[in-house]
Amino acid sequence: MSNRHSLKHLPSYKSLADVSYTACIYTVAGVALLILLGPVVIMLITSLTDGQSLRFPPTGLSLRWYQELFSARSAPIHQAAGNSLLVALMSSLVAAVLGCMASLVIARSRRRGARVVDALFMSPLILPGIAFGLAALVYFTLIGLRPSLILITIGHIVMVTPFVLRTTGASLAQLDGTLLECSASLGATRWYSFRRITLPIIFPGLVAGSFMAFMASIDNVPVSLFLSSPRSEMLPIRLWGMMESTLDVRIAAVSGIFIVSVLVLMLAMERLVGLSRRLND
Repeated sequence: MSNRHSLKHLPSYKSLADVSYTACIYTVAGVALLILLGPVVIMLITSLTDGQSLRFPPTGLSLRWYQELFSARSAPIHQAAGNSLLVALMSSLVAAVLGCMASLVIARSRRRGARVVDALFMSPLILPGIAFGLAALVYFTLIGLRPSLILITIGHIVMVTPFVLRTTGASLAQLDGTLLECSASLGATRWYSFRRITLPIIFPGLVAGSFMAFMASIDNVPVSLFLSSPRSEMLPIRLWGMMESTLDVRIAAVSGIFIVSVLVLMLAMERLVGLSRRLND
């Protein structure tokens, strides 16, 4: 009788365990979302304050600091933003070329050296950024080069190329080698086969990696901190200095523009190339 009684109540125990597990998962997910999205929401609300300093909650809501951001008083911010956009654009373009070429070589080679090359290209993701920035400053100083936009671009290329390499390599895994063999047997050159077969297959991964490289470059602090000069000031460094000196509300306005811009770009990239799927490959 006792066994029957325990078996009779077994389903209720299972359902209670399922409910507890689901509640635990949703609670952890909710806390994670709160930690991730809370600072973003706070920054957006703070950027709409009508006060004279960074304060949350704001005493009132206004767009005055966004208007102030586009005034002549914010010319240094405009110059720093232009430098950051230029470096990020050049870095992502060069990283797209280098990452694509490296992924093609690594995917086609079966030698141990290919794995070594892959590890070398991916090493910037393992090495702390501040360590690389300091090492780059010491190296360029030893060979007689002074900090400039060109050196910042070179440093950013090294840091962001792994993003392109990884997403492009994942797309290359979907390429059937027999397609290239058939193309070669029909007399097509390697360039023609690449342009008509390989490139269309890896293009979504290449675009996704280039987008991630662009975002990583424009938000890079360690390399920009060591390789920038007064004439080549980058936006993150400019905002950092403003936070240390005045806590200007325009910092929140710049952050608000970045948050909205990144959200729009990520939605566009998700629609065009499936960004989340490319990053998970």
